[in-house]
Amino acid sequence: MKKISFFLMNDKGYYVLEKFIDKFGASQIAYIVSYKDQKIIDNSFINIKTLAKKNKINFYVRKKLPFKLENKSDILKIAIGWKWIINNTKNLIILHDSLLPKYRGFAPLVNSLINFEKSAGVTAIKASQNYDQGKIIFKEKIKITYPLKIIELIEKIKPLYFKILSKIYLKRNVLNAFNTIKQVEGKASYSIWLNDKDYFIDWNWTAKKIKRFVDAVGYPYDGSKSVLNHKKIVKINQVKVIKDVKVISRERHIGKIIFFKNKFPVVICGKGLLEIIDLRDDSNKLYTPNLRSKFC
Repeated sequence: MKKISFFLMNDKGYYVLEKFIDKFGASQIAYIVSYKDQKIIDNSFINIKTLAKKNKINFYVRKKLPFKLENKSDILKIAIGWKWIINNTKNLIILHDSLLPKYRGFAPLVNSLINFEKSAGVTAIKASQNYDQGKIIFKEKIKITYPLKIIELIEKIKPLYFKILSKIYLKRNVLNAFNTIKQVEGKASYSIWLNDKDYFIDWNWTAKKIKRFVDAVGYPYDGSKSVLNHKKIVKINQVKVIKDVKVISRERHIGKIIFFKNKFPVVICGKGLLEIIDLRDDSNKLYTPNLRSKFC
């Protein structure tokens, strides 16, 4: 019977590892590979490493996995939240944060929330030459409603990961017998990786879209940002869409504070108004700007 190996990152990876050990036992795991995601501020890397050592499972940091071990043919490899190419794709299955072929690539959950998708899910695919284009093995789906923060969505889909993994593991000796489905290229879309600039708010968006953006890049991500008065970078953790008013020459005043409500600044967006409830400076202290301020 094939043992299993994991290429894991982030809290979803830790959740799956913990559940797998509880149900199937640590002795079924050949090794674990992990890495610290610099864009994530939780302790998942340490948690994965600690759990592996506690259960006496071989643990490796990315690029430290011995070549002979990676190329063993009798090991089933599962990648969750993994961002890099795994050289040996034999018996490699990838669990991806979207309903493929939509949102291939990076940060699919973040972009799904920003784009107001009504459903989310996890897809298990066989590894392919081009990323996220492999044949589909299993797919699990949930409906989502708004407002919804990224941490809440992560919690909702974590059980889907383990549900899929359990199905795969129980049939690990007959992987070739899976009824796989080829992805329809005409329905494919790509979710692009995020750099530091991508965490800054575009105030030309509607207030509703900015609200979704703030919720989508919050904890465990670094959070949404803006430049205040062309000089000060601030972090915006919580906002509220409020009733719009008629703004004369709105396009000239996008990003400006129009007034305060409940002591919180209200900002003019491309369409609508946004009340900023949690605004912090670069030392992470709550910050209140003056009325004649503009977010850029």
